[in-house]
Amino acid sequence: MKSKNSWRDGDSVGVKPARRWRGLLGLAALAIFAGGCRQDMHIQPKYLPYQETPFFADGRDERPVVPGTVARGHLRLDDLLYTAKENGEVADKFPFPMTREDLERGRQRYNIYCTPCHAYTGSGNGMIVQRGFPAPPSFHIDRLRQAPVGHFYQVMTDGYGSMYSYAARVEPEDRWRIAAYIRVLQLSQHATIEDVPEVERPKLNEQAAGSR
Repeated sequence: MKSKNSWRDGDSVGVKPARRWRGLLGLAALAIFAGGCRQDMHIQPKYLPYQETPFFADGRDERPVVPGTVARGHLRLDDLLYTAKENGEVADKFPFPMTREDLERGRQRYNIYCTPCHAYTGSGNGMIVQRGFPAPPSFHIDRLRQAPVGHFYQVMTDGYGSMYSYAARVEPEDRWRIAAYIRVLQLSQHATIEDVPEVERPKLNEQAAGSR
């Protein structure tokens, strides 16, 4: 019959191997985890800009573009759309038909980007002009009324005088839509009754009578 003390000794003897196994399992798990933390994704075998490499004969890691390569979607073959020119001359026509939706889009873009200087009517007395910024010319002067529509596209693209380029802010198609809306503003300030469709003229007469 085992004594009380011998039972405790036997119990402690049985516990030690269990603790040892737990310790070994913990070390094995740590080794597996540490082995998975490799630096291959952090230190990649790649070429960085402006570095040298012995792999290529010229020692450059950056390779020249294959002759004839064109970035997909960036080949600008439509000169009228992207330069507002035809046969080297500034065009006085649009590269695509202007619908009512295009004019509404042009009005929206004009109100966002152009009104601070040019005002909503195109008079050139926008809000920042009223605060001291140099005033642009009115769109309603003869020089700009007679300018080809491509002129406005080019000014938006390249800038003019105190106006910087909007090419990075406004897409080419929207620049044309803004140019079309400028033509609308010009017509609105110099329109005659003959410019109004006959079916709409009675409405003007009613409005005129109501304002008296």
